[in-house]
Amino acid sequence: MFMMYPHYYGGFSGFGLFPIFLILGVILLIWAIAAHRRDRDDMSDNEKLDHGEETALQILKKRYAKGEITKREFLEMKKDIA
Repeated sequence: MFMMYPHYYGGFSGFGLFPIFLILGVILLIWAIAAHRRDRDDMSDNEKLDHGEETALQILKKRYAKGEITKREFLEMKKDIA
């Protein structure tokens, strides 16, 4: 029987295990993307600051330091933020 149907050797019509590895690879890729997004969304504010993101208070302090807003505006905005 093996000699009559050599194209069935290895299963999947001669492709061997390729379809299984292809499906597993796609599943692994989807899992990795989802895990990366989940980790990025779960970061605390401190971790986000390490990645260059600023808080509203830091931006407000910079604006005050540059002279873009007055002390009164700074204090009002700071009260609104907190």
